[in-house]
Amino acid sequence: MSALALQRCPRCGNENSGDSYACSFCGKRLRIERIERIPFFKRIEEDWYNPYPWYFKILYLIINPSRAFWDINHLRKKSPGLLIVLFSSLLYGLMGLVLFSRFNFISVDLVFTSVYSLGFFVVFFLFGFIYQVLLFYFLIWIYTKGANYSVGFTQKLEKRFGIGKQKTETYEQTKLSPFSIYKGGTLLQKQEAFKSKMMLCAFTPFMVSNLIKLIIVASIFFPEDPISLGSTDLDVFFLNLMKEPVWSILDGLDAIILVAWVPILITISIRELSNSSTYRVLITSYLISIVVSIFIFFLRPSLFG
Repeated sequence: MSALALQRCPRCGNENSGDSYACSFCGKRLRIERIERIPFFKRIEEDWYNPYPWYFKILYLIINPSRAFWDINHLRKKSPGLLIVLFSSLLYGLMGLVLFSRFNFISVDLVFTSVYSLGFFVVFFLFGFIYQVLLFYFLIWIYTKGANYSVGFTQKLEKRFGIGKQKTETYEQTKLSPFSIYKGGTLLQKQEAFKSKMMLCAFTPFMVSNLIKLIIVASIFFPEDPISLGSTDLDVFFLNLMKEPVWSILDGLDAIILVAWVPILITISIRELSNSSTYRVLITSYLISIVVSIFIFFLRPSLFG
């Protein structure tokens, strides 16, 4: 079947383009790839009526990403991508508090201690937020380039959702079509594609990674000798802290997450957005993840600590 040919859906009878893997009207799978026999990659064919709450979305992103992105793709404005970045950054802030608690200041009252602890939290939170936003949007850009090469991702999005922002209108949730992600659907006329917001959800594994890192940092014994403000001991403390071997382990954890877990989620998100091949997107996503993870691991700050 050529890419320009049409194929008729056996369930709803509507015609779809020859390169479609699911019906653009009812969601029925038109072609089944072998990889879809793996539960993580199985396409959801159920009717959609209402979005899951944000906490269910995040849970499904961890245990059943196909269901999560199937739901998110129907109402991309409700994507929890930014929440995931926020929660992940809060974990960075908590790591700052843990590090602060590992040493004591001499001759400092409770007010100053509270101010310094809040400062540690804010600095680590802001660092985590800025670092992750830059990293995640860079990865979205490079994954998009890979998907353009493998399945013509951008062209499929333009064909499916149109280009640019549509005029914003008010609407009632109960009046939305259950097939609103598709051309001619009710919701499509009310919103733009929001692909980046949806693709941010593919980095949920980093939130899990940061939680693991927080637990590890909290359980590792760091020097607890009292440090007086204004002395050079504080600088020495941080220099010695950065030389701890645990940081290499934590950096390695991020590299493993990026290589092994993120490509699965980014593949499913791209597949759901563009109605394209799972297998072809997965190959390019893994190749990109391997190259980027090696680059990031060898440029990590702790390597030069």
